[in-house]
Amino acid sequence: MSAETDQDLIRSARFRQEREADWRRLETLVQAAESRGLQRMDFAESRDLASLYRQATTSLAIAREISLDKALLGYLEALTARAYLCVYAPQEGLGGLIQRFLTTGAPQAMRRSWLYILLGILCMGLGALTGYLLYFESPDWYYVFMPDALGGGRGPDSTTEDLRSVIYDADPQASGLGVFATYLFSHNTRIAIFVFGLGVFACAPAILLTYYNGLIMGAFFALHVERGLGLDLLGWLSIHGVTELSAICIACGGGLKLGAAVLFPGERSRVDALRLAGRDAVKLALVAAIMLFAAALLEGFGRQLVQDRTTRLAIGWGVGALWLAWFAFGGRRRQ
Repeated sequence: MSAETDQDLIRSARFRQEREADWRRLETLVQAAESRGLQRMDFAESRDLASLYRQATTSLAIAREISLDKALLGYLEALTARAYLCVYAPQEGLGGLIQRFLTTGAPQAMRRSWLYILLGILCMGLGALTGYLLYFESPDWYYVFMPDALGGGRGPDSTTEDLRSVIYDADPQASGLGVFATYLFSHNTRIAIFVFGLGVFACAPAILLTYYNGLIMGAFFALHVERGLGLDLLGWLSIHGVTELSAICIACGGGLKLGAAVLFPGERSRVDALRLAGRDAVKLALVAAIMLFAAALLEGFGRQLVQDRTTRLAIGWGVGALWLAWFAFGGRRRQ
């Protein structure tokens, strides 16, 4: 038994000694490809990488056939796996991936998911309409829908001048407008995360949360319409709200797409349907994240620097038109 073991060790040592130089060279080339990228390697290095990779796979097959020691088999398996990724995996840097996502992947996913996004917009719109109408039926509904922190002390008991001063105050922090805007953004960000993440649970949580967010906005808008400040509030909200609320609807659309895959998988299994829907849903979530970041910038600068109602409306809806143009025309191939 010991003689056979000694023979195996000698055979393993001879096998390794004959090929170890090539393996070391391959390991060096793999490290270079992983750190610099295959496209930055010269022709000779790329050629040697492909050639040595094929030789290493042959060595691995032989090693498995003659049952060499496990340490050598593990080393060759790891080396060939890394070399395979360097040779055959798509050679594209982070910058290329981001560019492809922005120019092609995101707008195409938006167009493929237009129905789900439209459902998200309808949920938000119906909630806003309900909140608006219920407020005029009874102002007490305002306190039912509006969280205390979000209302910031403003409500049916506030005077018209108090509401106006908040919208046009030159010092938003002094009036509490800064606190309100910060809370509104964090609130809407949480809503966007929840409506996407919970949409997979039969769509219902995403629909309810989006509808509830609409209730809040509808009641808040109705309060200002009652005081003759509807357009003034619309202008203030438009700067960041067009982008921010659209992001919530897009996140809702992504959640609804996941939920629809679970409820209606068709001929596929639910796992396969969810995996397929997840490709576009994740892109919608990333788009929503980009829009929320843009909304934060617009809210941080535009809210304080722009006091004219018409300018506020132009900025908010102009930015919204740019988002729509990106979604509608981005990634279309020329004939």
